[in-house]
Amino acid sequence: MTEDAGAIRERVRERYANAAKAASGQQAQEQAGCCGGGAGCGEVVGLTDEAGTQVFGGALYDPDETAAAPAAAVEASLGCGVPTAVADLHEGETVLDLGSGAGADVLISAGRVGPTGRAIGLDMTDEMLDLARANAAEAGVENVEFRKGYLEDIPLPDASVDVVISNCVINLAADKASVLGEAARVLRPGGRFAVSDVIADEGMDEATRADMQQWTGCVAGALTEAQFRATLAAAGFEDVEIRPTHRVHAHAASAIIRARRAGAECCTPAAQETCCEAGAKASCCDPAAHAAGSCGCSGSSS
Repeated sequence: MTEDAGAIRERVRERYANAAKAASGQQAQEQAGCCGGGAGCGEVVGLTDEAGTQVFGGALYDPDETAAAPAAAVEASLGCGVPTAVADLHEGETVLDLGSGAGADVLISAGRVGPTGRAIGLDMTDEMLDLARANAAEAGVENVEFRKGYLEDIPLPDASVDVVISNCVINLAADKASVLGEAARVLRPGGRFAVSDVIADEGMDEATRADMQQWTGCVAGALTEAQFRATLAAAGFEDVEIRPTHRVHAHAASAIIRARRAGAECCTPAAQETCCEAGAKASCCDPAAHAAGSCGCSGSSS
């Protein structure tokens, strides 16, 4: 990691540690939003735009969809969307939330994948991890775990999850190619990528991009749509879909980004004899295991 990238990471960590402390102390969330208030926030102040419309945070969630998470976890959200609304989660799946924060999306996911499934939250901030674990304990949810780590170096084995979600966090990473490469690595063939994130307009000015306060506020670090598509393709994703949902800044919008990890064709029964390469999961090469849906391929029972 370069010195600049390290500085970016530390500024992001500091801001979200302060946000976790604010949430734990039930302080005003307006001071801990994605843009965080203060100098350099431009049109976004705290969680709202200049018209007072909430563009980040828990108000973006439908109350009917958050029953599995304590209100405090949802209210502490600093995201720009609701990835769980478009991830199409199924019973028994393993879900990974990149930058899980206070744990709202992990807890919602855990309810949807059920007791035979698993939801994992990854965050680099100790304060957020403590808050998320406390929220999980309050909710009495057992099929979750929260791990400390970086998005650029996910502490999970290859092909170990069915779905990767994230809520307005990838834009904060200095090395987005590494983040998306790691997401592809931990996904099973055909696994799904469904995130909410900020997409920069093609004409974002250099002054905005250069402003570190804006970077930690989910704006300056954002990719354009073309850049996001190209980076996903380079990481091994296909069927990319990017759908803007609402404006969050004069130069950026929130969007739903969905894609599928390539390689699902290797998981069809007809391909079993030819698809397994050296180092592949042994059970994926067993037609009986594939037919039983236990070969490690997403949608393997089809």
